[in-house]
Amino acid sequence: MSLWNRLVNFVEGVNDDEGRLKDMHEEELRVASAALLINAGSIDGKFDSNEKQKVKALLQRRFDLKPDELKRLFQEASAEEREAVDLYRFTKVLCRNLDQDGRKRIVVMLWEVVMVDGVVDEFEANLVWRVAELIGVSTRDRVTLRKMVEARLAI
Repeated sequence: MSLWNRLVNFVEGVNDDEGRLKDMHEEELRVASAALLINAGSIDGKFDSNEKQKVKALLQRRFDLKPDELKRLFQEASAEEREAVDLYRFTKVLCRNLDQDGRKRIVVMLWEVVMVDGVVDEFEANLVWRVAELIGVSTRDRVTLRKMVEARLAI
């Protein structure tokens, strides 16, 4: 094999590795986002069908998932969330993969999940606050986003 062919194969292999790495980061982002949303839905001790449906709808819309992909993601993220000892495991992924607007979208999604039952208890509000702090969304933005979601949901 000529030097040129080996060089072409090497470069193509690097491009394949970059593609696999990008896919890995996307999957990691999906699982982290889903786990945080599941945590938000279940932190008050009641993860009812409305909250589960809201989480699934947000994930489907955000990541453009097919039904089987959504089911697998929800199962995997549920298991990850149960095993997690803290939020940092998930928030570090969000910080690494999202810009500020993407992080704000996560906060909006969290508010949507905790408000789906019409009541935001102290555990839910505290979770959104902690996640927002860990991903670098300011207090001002967090409160503004809460008010925006409340207005949209007419709470």
